[in-house]
Amino acid sequence: MRRLTIRLKVTLWFTLFMALLAGLALWLLFSAGGESARLATRDRMVSLVEESRAAMVAVNGSLEISNELEYFDDGVYLSVYTSAGEPLYGAVPGQFDNTSAFSDRRMRAVGTGQTNWYVYDARHEIDGYGAVWVRGVASADDVNSTLRAMLQLALVVFPFFVVSAAVGGYFIARRAFRPVRRIAQTAQEISAGNDLSRRIALGEGRDEIYALAAEFDHMFERLQAAFEAEKQFASDASHELRTPTSIILSQCEDALENADTLDQARSALSAVLDQAEKMAALISQLLLLARTTGSRQRLNLERVDLSELTTVVAEQMEETARVRNISIETEIQPDLVVQGDETMLMRLLMNLMENGIKYGRQDGWLRVTLSGNEQWVTGTIEDNGIGIAPEHLDKVWNRFWQADPARSTQGAGLGLSMVKWIAEAHGGSVQVQSTLGKGTSFTFTLSRVL
Repeated sequence: MRRLTIRLKVTLWFTLFMALLAGLALWLLFSAGGESARLATRDRMVSLVEESRAAMVAVNGSLEISNELEYFDDGVYLSVYTSAGEPLYGAVPGQFDNTSAFSDRRMRAVGTGQTNWYVYDARHEIDGYGAVWVRGVASADDVNSTLRAMLQLALVVFPFFVVSAAVGGYFIARRAFRPVRRIAQTAQEISAGNDLSRRIALGEGRDEIYALAAEFDHMFERLQAAFEAEKQFASDASHELRTPTSIILSQCEDALENADTLDQARSALSAVLDQAEKMAALISQLLLLARTTGSRQRLNLERVDLSELTTVVAEQMEETARVRNISIETEIQPDLVVQGDETMLMRLLMNLMENGIKYGRQDGWLRVTLSGNEQWVTGTIEDNGIGIAPEHLDKVWNRFWQADPARSTQGAGLGLSMVKWIAEAHGGSVQVQSTLGKGTSFTFTLSRVL
């Protein structure tokens, strides 16, 4: 059996609720209205009977009744009797049994076959004449018949109300769930066409569905950015691996065809080894970056003396800097301890220093500073090299991006993206400042452990 849609469920619940609400309202209306009508009839009867005293006077021992006293007033019959029960004035309904005994100032319900009556009697003392009885009679069935007529009308109108509620509820639910259909349609189009550029684009709204659609759009934007980044990453990685692979193949083919001596073979093998080492280093970096992207690279956290580690790395990099006659200057505050992975922090320092040496000025300098306060350790690696153009500063963290394409043989452009990940994985951050033609400064910040 096919399950009902949410829209139809909402419509049914809305219709049922409105029907129950209308039924309850009608019940309360008839109950309260009927009781109110009965009370109004009895109150009016009591008022007419009591006020009739003012319309009667005695003249020479006879009772005179004013013409202002009407024997029928808005459904209430009035009649006047002597103390012995003999009628003097007024009228009673034709079906009413007027033989019932008088009862002073007590409201009674009297039934005569199929007709019910309200009866109210009052004994009045008339000066100069004596006692008289005034009786008020009203039909109890008039109120009930009016209510029955209203109920019959309600039973006719009620189905139309339910149908109207169902139709209105359906259109309200359909309109309310229109954004949901749009979300589902967009998701289906993206799934069917692999087009991550599609957006729901509901616009501005304050309810939960608009918030959900906005979150979906943001998710699609992130997915598209990640997908494009992965495509670019695969393309760049293929490009970086193609050059050493081509060199290895050409060297091997040349050695097999032309190498007549051991020295010629060794020369070809040396070139092959050099390119293979570059490929191994690139593959190692790619593997590490893939692990960091997938959050599979775990940090081995421990107390690390960053001051000592920075000093050691700076000393190790002096030989590399000596090739370009770059001097390394250090200003390191001692005993700065952080909680981190020593291997990863060493890689962060080495990548930043290698970058400074690679793009530094020939016969220039590389300045390494490390300082701290009670909360943070701040390190800066500054060079006086070629610098980075302002429009390129936000690209330095991208994989395979290089400030100087002419120096692409010196690296794959993965070092700074790894630096950013290492700093953020340790709860820190890294920033870059640069002036084209004057140099670049990288500053990282890590949480200090006292």
